[in-house]
Amino acid sequence: MNSSTQPSRYPLRNLPRDVFELLGSMRFAVSLLMFICIASLLGTVLAQNRPSNTYIDQFGPFWFEVFDKFSIWHVYNSWWFLTIMGFLVVSTSVCLIRNTPKMLRDARSFREHVRASSLRAFPHRVEIHDAAAVDEAAGDVKGLLAQQGYAVRERRDGDGVMLAAKKGSANRLGYICAHSAMVIICIGGLLDSELGVRLQVMLAGKQPIVENMLISQVPASGRLSVANPSFRASVLIPEGGQASTAVVMVGDGALVQPLPFTLKLKKFLVDYYSTGMPSRFASEVEVTDPDTGKTFDSTIEVNEPLRYKGVTVYQSSFDDGGSTVKLKGYPLVGAGNTPFEVDGTVGKAAEITARSGDGSAREMQVDITALRPINVEDLSGGTPSGKPMTLGEHVASVSGSAAGKKNEHLRNVGPSVEYRLIDQAGQAHEFMNYMLPVELDGAAVFLAGVRNNASENYRYLRIPADADSSMAEFMQLRAALADPAARREAARRFAERNSPSPAEQSSLQTAAERALDTFSTGGLQAIAGFLQANTPQADLERAADVVIRLIGVSMAELRAVARERAGLPVLPETGPEAEQAAQWSRLAVAALSDLNVYPAPVFLTLSDFKQVQASVFQVSRTPGKNAVYIGCLLLVLGVFSMFYIRDRRVWVWIKPAADGAGSDVHAAMTSQKRTLDFNQEFERFKQALLRRNRP
Repeated sequence: MNSSTQPSRYPLRNLPRDVFELLGSMRFAVSLLMFICIASLLGTVLAQNRPSNTYIDQFGPFWFEVFDKFSIWHVYNSWWFLTIMGFLVVSTSVCLIRNTPKMLRDARSFREHVRASSLRAFPHRVEIHDAAAVDEAAGDVKGLLAQQGYAVRERRDGDGVMLAAKKGSANRLGYICAHSAMVIICIGGLLDSELGVRLQVMLAGKQPIVENMLISQVPASGRLSVANPSFRASVLIPEGGQASTAVVMVGDGALVQPLPFTLKLKKFLVDYYSTGMPSRFASEVEVTDPDTGKTFDSTIEVNEPLRYKGVTVYQSSFDDGGSTVKLKGYPLVGAGNTPFEVDGTVGKAAEITARSGDGSAREMQVDITALRPINVEDLSGGTPSGKPMTLGEHVASVSGSAAGKKNEHLRNVGPSVEYRLIDQAGQAHEFMNYMLPVELDGAAVFLAGVRNNASENYRYLRIPADADSSMAEFMQLRAALADPAARREAARRFAERNSPSPAEQSSLQTAAERALDTFSTGGLQAIAGFLQANTPQADLERAADVVIRLIGVSMAELRAVARERAGLPVLPETGPEAEQAAQWSRLAVAALSDLNVYPAPVFLTLSDFKQVQASVFQVSRTPGKNAVYIGCLLLVLGVFSMFYIRDRRVWVWIKPAADGAGSDVHAAMTSQKRTLDFNQEFERFKQALLRRNRP
């Protein structure tokens, strides 16, 4: 018995051919283009190359881990995007390999072997009888076609003549140019991507550095070659500083990229709009070539980079270059009021000791994170619609809501400092304090912002400024409020001043002292809690009004006690100065109440600074840039050729007439697209053919 095996529908030997067909198919290339478009949209909408904590705050830890698997934080250099780009290059190249020879042959071909009988099947055709002989008629028609811009080829078939003419064959070149442009642009993009650096990490033993260390301490495995053909790096240079290396970010690590020259920042220039936003920033640099010793000056601005030895240096942004600040610290715990000085540098940490009134001390670390010498704020009393503004709307830094406003209320309110306080348990809070008082709602106050982390907005504390435009008197009042003896003295003075008889003085003093004691422990929140626990609900509103007035008057007496201790003159009790003193006391009560939730045992304010600017440069070597330019040019030529150049063909069959007198002429015209222009061109050809007909 014979057995036969059914042959496989797709034998293994046909696999290479099938893969070649897949890579060269139009559907495969269009699918790749769709994925690239989606990835480009994602890279445009989502800010790229930001620190990881930015994305964690935005999406949360779970989705950050999910999205991080696909590297959507740096889409254009992710493994899957580069893989798609590579497959698109291969697919488009296969399309060119398969179709270019056929298209070139078709563009060169006149198709003169078309059968005469098939001309009657064309929609655009014309038949006439010419009195001239075949040779004479063929010569006239050939001249007519040449006059209209056609290239003509003649073929004789017995007694007849076939004329094949064509025009617009460059349309085929448009397909070749457009597809070649896609290949060239993709190759240029791959050359300028991180692919070269990643290949060195995978194959050449390069290891990105993930821990902090000096550039001089980076081993050879963390350094790229100065002849590295392609890279994108960044470098920060402070005024007066210089650098001959840049940093290439690779995932969560970095590689050191040596530069073929040394860049020194001589001066940084920045101009501002009225809103406080930078209008122009530029860097005056000195470039030194270590090979020749050549030195020259240059100015780098946005859209005006420096190009030297194949490396382009762009002005990316600017930052602090290590400004020095002097901070004045005030204790916020206990009855002590001795200020202390803190010398710091932006970007560095300093150690401070926070002492309380009982002599205990807490060691803390202060990180100076930013110095803003200019802050443009909208501190108007309201909005154009007449609605009152919130404090958050009042205080909008140059990176906030005030940056987009253009009105007469914007003004520079002076420098500010941002810092973080970290205790021994590792808990940290961020602070932003203004150096100078600002006039807000008719009063001069110091604004002190606090937040838990960078994802939150600052919450501001208003500290009233004294007659010397400082917060010294407020800190003296805070220390007096923390001193039981000062509270008793203030309560005694209040009772003496307001008791109608000696019999009631003791009870009034006790009430005032209890109110001050409660307020000193928890502010107005503690007062509210005490009233809710000890007052019937029906009498709560009236009792609260009485206690608030009692606190206000008692605090005025406490302020008088603090001023006496500081050797300050007695405040007047009548006139405009008395009204100002009352307003100051109301603001002080609110600020002292808020200090109970202020998350720091000390308050640091900016007393002096010396700003040092720094430029952030993007340094790149992009060998694929010229390829991309050439590809764009070819793409424009290709699209123009495909859309505006039409391939038109004409066949004219001339044979002797059946009666032997003259000749019969059969003509037909066709094109890739039968548009209105094509119909008009055929009509012109038809009328020209009829006009030359001899009776």
